[in-house]
Amino acid sequence: MKISTKGRYGLTIMMELAAKFGEGPTSLKSIAEKNQLSEHYLEQLIAPLRNAGLVKSVRGAYGGYILSRDASEITAGDIIRVLEGPISPVDFTEEDDPAKRDLWLRIRDSIAEVLDLTTLENLVNYEEHGAKENYMFYI
Repeated sequence: MKISTKGRYGLTIMMELAAKFGEGPTSLKSIAEKNQLSEHYLEQLIAPLRNAGLVKSVRGAYGGYILSRDASEITAGDIIRVLEGPISPVDFTEEDDPAKRDLWLRIRDSIAEVLDLTTLENLVNYEEHGAKENYMFYI
């Protein structure tokens, strides 16, 4: 399973909105400029996110978009399913070998679990584990 630019850029939009949650609306233009993305493409992605109830639009001179609920309540799975459709590594049929079918189901369930346990809050507050520590060497 490969996440397309729709899913990746949609996650970028949502992370930007989560980072500014409570500060008022954020324009797609500012998100596009900050991340060097096409504003027109982001406009196409925001519509399904709004229709799914994940974001709200605010009209006016200082308008833009805000999350419809707290970043801790929106998961990566919510966003990916809206933009990419159902999470499945393959289209399996009833004819598939039972062992292979079980494998595809376990892969699907594992991916879904990671996406559903990862909130926007987790992504915005991410700190790299195992980052290089500053060592002092004495000679």
